[in-house]
Amino acid sequence: MNPHILLIEDDTAIAEMMLKALTKEGYKLTTASDGVEGLLAFACHTYDLVLVDLMMPKVDGMEVIRRIRTSSAVPILIMSAKDSDVDKALGLGFGADDYVAKPFSMLEMTARIQSAIRRSTTYARQQRQEEQPKAQILSYGNLHIDFDHFTVIRNKNEIQLTAKESDILKLFVTNPNRVFTKAQLYGFIWKEDYMGDENVINVHIRRLREKIEEDPSHPIHIKTLWGIGYKWENG
Repeated sequence: MNPHILLIEDDTAIAEMMLKALTKEGYKLTTASDGVEGLLAFACHTYDLVLVDLMMPKVDGMEVIRRIRTSSAVPILIMSAKDSDVDKALGLGFGADDYVAKPFSMLEMTARIQSAIRRSTTYARQQRQEEQPKAQILSYGNLHIDFDHFTVIRNKNEIQLTAKESDILKLFVTNPNRVFTKAQLYGFIWKEDYMGDENVINVHIRRLREKIEEDPSHPIHIKTLWGIGYKWENG
């Protein structure tokens, strides 16, 4: 069955270009021209991936992502011409998996879509194959991490993690004191070659620190080694 993509884009020319190109690549596309129409379409069908433009009328892209994430872990790719909007969407922890900067080539877009769907499919297959272990909670003082439910409890306050934040945190805590460069983090988490774009990694690390650290500006767990990368200390 061909992967089904929901495209939420208010620019008719871009939507038509993507519809034509991605259909030719074998994808099934459902299009929506604003956030309200996109949410209605999402509620009516099951999708393998959602493409969301951030700047849209009625309901903007960030609100669309937030609402989708309340019920689904479907891969979400952001499209935006403004880095500040991308930073905000990723940084607020709404759960977007990746982004493509406008203007983009369809070659780049297709590669990003293939990677996102492949990661999601591989993860789902692994989850089905693995036995369901008893929930394990890792504790570090007042910090408790529950990877099964994508949550951390800090000072008795439960905080939700996004899928990517959980993946990064799991990589850190299972490799205490090991230094990871940004290129290594990108390779382990996004399963792609690192092209030097630090924005996605920086935003995820910042948001993760805000969720798990008592004082994010003086972290005791996720340490920065300037010019090298990051490492986890149990504290």
